[in-house]
Amino acid sequence: MSLFNRGIMGYLFSEIDSISVKRLKRLQTERLRRQIDRVWHQVPYYRKTLHESGIHPKDIRSPEDLFKLPFTKKIALRDNYPFALFAIPLKEVIRLHCSSGTTGKPIVVGYSKKDIKVFAEVVARSLWAAGCRPGMKLQNAYGYGLFTGGLGLHYGAEKLGMTVIPISGGATEKQLMLLNDFKSDAICCTPSYALTLAEELKKRQIDVLSLKLQYAVLGAEPWTESTRSSVQAALNVKATNIYGLSEIIGPGVSQEDVDERGTGSYIWEDHFYPEIVDRNTGEPVKQGNAGVLVLTTLTKEAMPIFRYWTNDITFLYKDKHGKRNFIKMGPIAGRADDMLIIRGINLFHTQVEAMLNGLTAFSQNYQLVVTKNRAHDEVEVKVEINSGLFNEYLKNLAASEIMTSEKIVQACKMLEKKLKDNIGLSLNVKIEEPGTIPRSEGGKLNRILDLRQTQNG
Repeated sequence: MSLFNRGIMGYLFSEIDSISVKRLKRLQTERLRRQIDRVWHQVPYYRKTLHESGIHPKDIRSPEDLFKLPFTKKIALRDNYPFALFAIPLKEVIRLHCSSGTTGKPIVVGYSKKDIKVFAEVVARSLWAAGCRPGMKLQNAYGYGLFTGGLGLHYGAEKLGMTVIPISGGATEKQLMLLNDFKSDAICCTPSYALTLAEELKKRQIDVLSLKLQYAVLGAEPWTESTRSSVQAALNVKATNIYGLSEIIGPGVSQEDVDERGTGSYIWEDHFYPEIVDRNTGEPVKQGNAGVLVLTTLTKEAMPIFRYWTNDITFLYKDKHGKRNFIKMGPIAGRADDMLIIRGINLFHTQVEAMLNGLTAFSQNYQLVVTKNRAHDEVEVKVEINSGLFNEYLKNLAASEIMTSEKIVQACKMLEKKLKDNIGLSLNVKIEEPGTIPRSEGGKLNRILDLRQTQNG
């Protein structure tokens, strides 16, 4: 990309970032009216749903009227598998992706040519906000294929004018080799995999300063400031969060600004209209209060979705000191169906992760194992010992002796006390050796292992 085009790209982002609230509302209204009319005429599911709710497209005149519409939940996408929610003929759909489901058939999403352009644009915007610039090299460690992450970041980075290294997920040894040999400026992957790379660098005694990494764009799972601190220190990068869902478009629904880390992620509201509703009643909550994030696509052609119940718990707020006029969403506290109620107390796994901050004996790799003890639910917190500390102990002790050493036992008690004091629950902590908590190919950890159904069975 030429210097002229680099300047144009920055100018275009500056233009959209500084969009006035009035102009944004007008744009949202125009796009919403067009969308509601399209789905009424072209998507039988939505026409039937609206008709049964006594709603006509003329009743939706602005985003403020969206509350009149019923939610679209994941079951609707499964029931209309594979293509019944498409609003254009299948011959005009140029790409298909699927969400990563654990049971049954996957959720299918389709894209028109225009959708792919929008997808690339919002990801390019996100990468720009994350600090990436034309000419930089991006090592794309998200999985390619039916998952939206790999190709989503790929096309967005190319649109921005970056050099893409499409290595995909896993292959940790090769990842490290290319980080070193290609001098990648940025990497995108899950937070868990970023920590895996950090552990491997330490294990192989590779000086992180020999790499040229500056930025890590992390997403696909909830993470905390504790994880950010660990990743930034271990990889010598500025780490930002990218958020998205396959059902909406993929990554690029929202993004943290590199200079505003920890203050929330900007939602690209000209394409995605956000709401926060109460997880139990579905009623809107006041701005700043936590609830379930609900999203409506304003420009999606192939598969528009209205009021999609993401199941992600967060909050919205307007940052008066932020660079952009778009609204911000807070970090994902967890998923509505992942919220555990233990002895009357609400528990999200991210609360446990936050408690690991400052406890140097442990890594950020943990898992909550939920079981039932008679009438009560119990949670065991499995957490891996810090790999550097473990390897240091191995010089003098057997692995089994490390786990019962005084320092580790005291660290375990300290974590249990911290959990009790801050969350209000007595949770059992079990220390694991480095790398023993199962990971997916891309390094993603299943943070909650619920064994209650198995026990009942």
